[in-house]
Amino acid sequence: MHHELERGREHYRQRAWADAWQALSLADRAAPLVGEDLELLATSAYLIGRDECFLRALERAHHAHLETGHYRRAARCAFRLGFELLLRGERARATGWLCRAERLLDREAQECVERGYLLLPLVERHLDAGDSELAYVVAARAVGIGERSADADLTASARHQQGRALIQRGELDAGLALLDEAMVAVVAGELSPIITGLLYCSVIDTCRQVYALDRAREWTTALARWCEEQHQMLAFTSVCMVHRSEILQMLGAWTDAAAEARRACERCAQGRRGRAAAAAFYQQGEIHRLRGELEAAEGAYELADREGYEPQPGLALLRLAQGRADAATAAIRRILDATEDALLRSRLLPAYIEIMLAVGAVGEARNACVELERTSAHVGTEMLRALAAHARGAVDLAEGNTRSAVGFLRQTLQSWQRLEMPHAAARTRVLLGLACRQMHDEDGARLEWRAARAVFAQLGATPDLACVDALMSANPTVRADSLTPRELEVLRLVAAGSTNKAIAAQLSLSAKTVERHLSNIFTKLDVPSRAAATAHALRHRLI
Repeated sequence: MHHELERGREHYRQRAWADAWQALSLADRAAPLVGEDLELLATSAYLIGRDECFLRALERAHHAHLETGHYRRAARCAFRLGFELLLRGERARATGWLCRAERLLDREAQECVERGYLLLPLVERHLDAGDSELAYVVAARAVGIGERSADADLTASARHQQGRALIQRGELDAGLALLDEAMVAVVAGELSPIITGLLYCSVIDTCRQVYALDRAREWTTALARWCEEQHQMLAFTSVCMVHRSEILQMLGAWTDAAAEARRACERCAQGRRGRAAAAAFYQQGEIHRLRGELEAAEGAYELADREGYEPQPGLALLRLAQGRADAATAAIRRILDATEDALLRSRLLPAYIEIMLAVGAVGEARNACVELERTSAHVGTEMLRALAAHARGAVDLAEGNTRSAVGFLRQTLQSWQRLEMPHAAARTRVLLGLACRQMHDEDGARLEWRAARAVFAQLGATPDLACVDALMSANPTVRADSLTPRELEVLRLVAAGSTNKAIAAQLSLSAKTVERHLSNIFTKLDVPSRAAATAHALRHRLI
């Protein structure tokens, strides 16, 4: 037993988590471990993805500390249990353990570091409720306790919460500065392994929410390096892969992004699933959708949904790509109506605007564009400003304000180029080409579209490639008056996502007559399909 125990402790010091867990488990079977060693067993279990073993070992450590009269250690174990359960969404159990920790600390007459830890869940509750002012005040109290107790874990965790509170109330630069300050201790290796992983994941997620792409990229690289140093660790590695996949996708490395998302799914299958697995499935869906692999995208979004991850806006955009405009509209409206947080809404608004423009709801797109611009001005990151400017350009173009559209789209293109986001830049070039065509500058249009086409071909963005090819082959002189009134009616219903059968019923026509009208429309517009006809008609304001 003693030999295995010493081996387990040594493996733990070396961060060989699987070996530590195995040796400590063997020692525990030979003779029950004391509280401190049970905490090592619990941490090792957590880091190799054995969640239930982690909880059991930590609960045993709690009781072992109680038996030996180490009430503060027992309270800390209770806090760790409660906080982990809170992160897992098990609020009732979490509350029970956190209350137990507080009750144990009632024995302490003076300030102690454990009281500081119990402030952290309170900060999270205030942040969830949108009370950033109170969240900041409580987090500051925790920072003070951490500094006076010389507890690096508490100090960094609470300072990180302070930063998030400032970001929530609109003080982006000050908030990001506090996040960076907290991460100094993380990168220096001053914190315990679980706190290190949690702060890495939280800072990346926060940076993603506010579109601070450079910081998200930097911290993801640092997280990947930390994970690679601990080859036996499963916890946090799948999350890291998802973040890497997202960033690689934005940077145009789609093959590598797909590989990282696939690795994340495989890694999740070895340990904990939960949110990391759900996010990995969603990311797989995004890459499949962008490549035009619609069936695979559907399957990935469904898996994400099964794991409790909202598959929007990706699924709504998939429905649009499938020609199911009504389903896309219903889905994106539902999720947007159910979302109140401004930053979460900003993640949905670009897709909402795209879908509204696709179905001809330009007024709704305009209103959403105003909201996105308001949020981008409040947050102030370049990526969000670029998304808002792209949306404004698209709406102006749909409304016929071509010169205004060009100004916004040129601004957007410069931002995408600075951010090194080729797909986003190419999509903006498509709109610039449309603006050039509306201004009768066919040379300018073709230059923009050829540049966009080269990027789409390199990325494997099949739907975008088909769209730009249709634009380049279309007859720019086609006018609305080249279609008969009945053909225009049919085209409007096609654009709304109606089937031939539905169109026939609505217009009191036979199915063969609808087919004949469609054939005439395709010929007159020089397009090969319903989707191409819809895109052409919307872009040339034929409907």
